[in-house]
Amino acid sequence: MNRIELVTRRNFLGGMFSAGALVLGARLLPIEALAGAEADKAAWNPSVYLGLETDGTVIIVTHRSEMGTGIRSVLPTVLADELDADWKRVKIEQAIGDAKYGNQNTDGSCSIRDFYDAMRQAGASARVMLEGAAAAQWGVAASECKAQNHQVVHAASGRKLGYGELAAAAAKQPVPKKEELKFKSPSEYRYIGKNMPTIDLDDICAGRGTFGIDAKMPGMVYAMIARSPVFGGKLKSFDDQEARKVRGVQKTVELPAFKPPHMFQALGGVAVIADNTWAAMKGREKLKVEWDAGENASYDSTAYKQSLLETVRKPQKVVRNIGDVDAEFAKGGKTHEAEYYVPHLAHAPMEPPAAVAEFKDGRVVIHAATQNPQAVQDTVAAALGIDKKNVECHVTLLGGGFGRKSKPDYVAEAALLSREVGKPVKVVWSREDDIRYDYYHAVAAMYLKAAVDAKGRPTAWLQRSAFPSIGSTFAGPSAIYGQGFEMGMGWTNVPFDIPNHRAENGPAKPHVRIGWLRSVANIYHAFAVHSFADELAALANRDRVEYLLDLLGQPRKIDLGQRGPMAEKFPLDTGRLRRVIELAAERSGWAKKKPVKGRALGIAAHWSFYSYVATIVEAQVDANGRIRIPRVDIAADVGKVINPDRVKSQFEGASVFGASIALMGEITAANGAITQSNFHDYPVARINEAPIETRVHLIQSDAPPAGVGEPGVPPTVPAICNAVFAATGKRVRDLPLRKHKI
Repeated sequence: MNRIELVTRRNFLGGMFSAGALVLGARLLPIEALAGAEADKAAWNPSVYLGLETDGTVIIVTHRSEMGTGIRSVLPTVLADELDADWKRVKIEQAIGDAKYGNQNTDGSCSIRDFYDAMRQAGASARVMLEGAAAAQWGVAASECKAQNHQVVHAASGRKLGYGELAAAAAKQPVPKKEELKFKSPSEYRYIGKNMPTIDLDDICAGRGTFGIDAKMPGMVYAMIARSPVFGGKLKSFDDQEARKVRGVQKTVELPAFKPPHMFQALGGVAVIADNTWAAMKGREKLKVEWDAGENASYDSTAYKQSLLETVRKPQKVVRNIGDVDAEFAKGGKTHEAEYYVPHLAHAPMEPPAAVAEFKDGRVVIHAATQNPQAVQDTVAAALGIDKKNVECHVTLLGGGFGRKSKPDYVAEAALLSREVGKPVKVVWSREDDIRYDYYHAVAAMYLKAAVDAKGRPTAWLQRSAFPSIGSTFAGPSAIYGQGFEMGMGWTNVPFDIPNHRAENGPAKPHVRIGWLRSVANIYHAFAVHSFADELAALANRDRVEYLLDLLGQPRKIDLGQRGPMAEKFPLDTGRLRRVIELAAERSGWAKKKPVKGRALGIAAHWSFYSYVATIVEAQVDANGRIRIPRVDIAADVGKVINPDRVKSQFEGASVFGASIALMGEITAANGAITQSNFHDYPVARINEAPIETRVHLIQSDAPPAGVGEPGVPPTVPAICNAVFAATGKRVRDLPLRKHKI
């Protein structure tokens, strides 16, 4: 019933609600939830749609993409709770790409954060209208009527009316203003804060779920694309004679190279069109293609690493400055310095990018595994030269995403090819395509230096970073410095109480596509900052937890120089960070577990996506240097928790994701081409390599809901490395760990 199904726009819009249904378009978005220039358009008033059928069925249109987080279920439960609807009578419909739903980019750990209030308002508005309709029918005051479990009750007379019976009358009620709404108290919640089931779970487990790779359209053909192995390379010539001999191959189509800045454009190349994916793959193997590799052919990741390290050894652009670091260093006291490095990383979702598109009569219909159907509309419209209102994007289930599927280059490929062949075209990337042509997580080099007092506490702290910026995706190679949002991910907002602190950022030219990956710049910034803090604690011979709490200082709210609703709603509160450190230490048995040779604990604590997370990792290193992780304890303060089970699952996943980064994640390049191609040379943690046990400890909080999907990753990586150091005495500053003899 709640399955994602492939439908036409006519069926979607015309068939969702029947005559007589209450259809509520509720104003929903706070200004801070809007992206970029849209925030300044006061008249822009997006809406989600809540429908109530005359048979009592509640239809909730969910506008975010389901890729394993449960968001397609969690957001509707907030609305259903305020409506006091019977969850068994709720039907979920997946929204197509449309600006009226607000921001549909399921990215940045912001779905609940940005739409919690919106969903509550929609549910509460419908509840008030239903109560008003019942009151009018009974001739009593609305204050005497109360919505309870899918019906409105008049306690004084014992009368009851079901939601379906009231639908038509409620539709004629005025939509209440926000200030007129009365929201439920926490004691009245039926679903919020409870472990609610994921609506797609049975279908997914039974193989009935429709993912991007499953999507089909009548008469479609399949395409595999040969792309330049070097980013920015152009096609010189190709010979498809042998490719066209492969059984099932229909033709080949040349795709034009992208025009800078590349953004989410198709990379270009030669597509093999065939009756099925296998024939398309075999046909691509038979292509003879000659490329002009271009200026990035000289890209070598080893040489690039050295250039980044040389950059951070010199003064760079100041992005944060407190006190006078140089004056403190000039005093000639005890200092410590270190360099850190994190390589490129690939997203490698279990389901590679996939989409099917049909271009016909100036319009295109798409079914895609996408995190952002609105980006699909923009990208495809630009590629085809049509108005984005003529781009209809239906969202399937996603087999993972991690940020990769918010970049719809693969959808543009399908749309362009459909226009060329006059049929629906299915584009599926192979795993090799996925690894070799990703939007890579930035490689980064960092340098840190501290002056310390007699107790090992920093009196001055200098940090420099250099990495190719995500900004290059949108502005081109000229964007060589980190963007403000990248600097604000664990670099300009270091929460330690240090009187003299300076953060700097140096230039780095991009040679591959750079994109955001789960927790983004927090990965390399947290690795450097929290590894360095651990080094200082070790030099001072102090307990790591006690030292970390000392570094944070007294509970306080830090002014990051930001203003506006988000800054006021989500200040950086070191008291909350202290609390998760204390809880993690308590639940992990930190005080009782003394390090022994080959086995010890490591800790790191980080603030990202407005959530506070402390991670304690137990690492075990055998005589051969093999690293095992028997246990991870994660303490998190994410504000109000909507679905504890889904929150815990996200942190458990972050534990595995972080272990993959720390232990084995590395993308390298030689002669401009990516060296890795599949899981044999870009491994992710398997069951015998992942943390054996991850325990998640959530702090009960009435603070606004914050991020969940990403904030578990940043502290995991340094916590693992700090644990390895505590167990072996070997400090690793250059990831991944598998490169080193431990």
